[in-house]
Amino acid sequence: MSEIFQGIPRINFEGKKSKNPLSFKFYDAEKIVRGKPMREHLPFAMAWWHNMCAEGADMFGAGTADKSFGASHGTMEHAFKKADAAFEFMDKLGIEYFCFHDADLVPEADSISKTNKRLDEITDYIKTKMQSSGKKLLWGTANLFTNPRFMNGAGSSNSADVFCFAAAQIKKAIDITVKLGGRGYVFWGGREGYETLLNTDMRFELENIASLMHMAVDYGRSIGFDGDFYIEPKPKEPMKHQYDYDVSTAIGFLRQFGLDKDFKINIEANHATLAGHTFSHELRVAAINDMLGSIDANQGDLLLGWDTDEFPFDVYETTMCMYEVLKVGGLKNGGLNFDAKTRRSSRTFEDMFHAYILGMDAYALGLIKASALIEDGRIDSFIKERYASYQSGIGAKIRNKEATLSMLAEHAEKLGSPKLPSSGGQEYLEGIVNSVLFG
Repeated sequence: MSEIFQGIPRINFEGKKSKNPLSFKFYDAEKIVRGKPMREHLPFAMAWWHNMCAEGADMFGAGTADKSFGASHGTMEHAFKKADAAFEFMDKLGIEYFCFHDADLVPEADSISKTNKRLDEITDYIKTKMQSSGKKLLWGTANLFTNPRFMNGAGSSNSADVFCFAAAQIKKAIDITVKLGGRGYVFWGGREGYETLLNTDMRFELENIASLMHMAVDYGRSIGFDGDFYIEPKPKEPMKHQYDYDVSTAIGFLRQFGLDKDFKINIEANHATLAGHTFSHELRVAAINDMLGSIDANQGDLLLGWDTDEFPFDVYETTMCMYEVLKVGGLKNGGLNFDAKTRRSSRTFEDMFHAYILGMDAYALGLIKASALIEDGRIDSFIKERYASYQSGIGAKIRNKEATLSMLAEHAEKLGSPKLPSSGGQEYLEGIVNSVLFG
């Protein structure tokens, strides 16, 4: 098999002083951080859709990059070439995992049975490449948003036939996820929402989405899938109102319909900011609800109101992300999937490698700095002291659920007027973060 990314060597760690653009400055896979190698803290994954498929097209213009890899688009030859390119790409970067939609792997045929045969064929090929390379599947999913049939969603569709077609796609996507040993299966409700309540039965649609997810769980468990199912929250785009708006909304949905024992949350950085939250807020909400599952590592442009899927470069954000991850003991079955694409004018194969080096280095540096923040200890100490009034006396009774409303009212009457709470110290704490990041 001929080399696809000719002229691109295996990317090695050379340290922060290196000027070699095709080297890692901070990602040192075997470097021990908090007792384990960096690669275990950072199980990076390649997104098949952006990296092997996306050619830089947008709503105003055609693609600028050539991802044909020497084959014609829409053919099985192209599907095999993409697989060859994917494994060469991962090997040169030292990336252990990948993620896919069914539609990324093969072109859709004129019937689902024919498409499924194509999926069987390509996944047989991918499985042999996994066995020879040691690469692994982080998670799989079904594309239930691109084809016009999903104009009103999949589980939320007003068409029972479309609902059935979505179920068939999900079934096959779970089959091939299990076949390839995937650690998770994702539901991204790309069009699970509505444009206006004037034509929408919201309760009906939510119940149908939940029903589809229950069927997926039952089927997955019946064929031996023991990984996590994920919901990936996203507000708006492409629907005006989406049912999986943010982490809190997704958790509420899962608990309402009894799905919370099987599902966790796959959090995308860009989706967090589109929902009006910080990335770390969404991670914290998932973590305190024991639902932090996996991460789509990218970032958005705060000047733009859509999902730009940029490669992460903001080390403040990656530090705060890894701070949250380290605080809960790391990701269990999940990983860091680069659901990110090069900019439209970054059109060469070399640009693809530069982008992944940027993202991997940004998260490696974030890991190093997050570890330093924890070891520094001042933030943890400040928070503990800030809530010190709950460590004894009436505060301890509140925390131990020994207090009654009458007891608290009696305590308040004795106080007269309570003192103002202690300082929040926000500027002091932000200074600590800066001193650790740049000191």
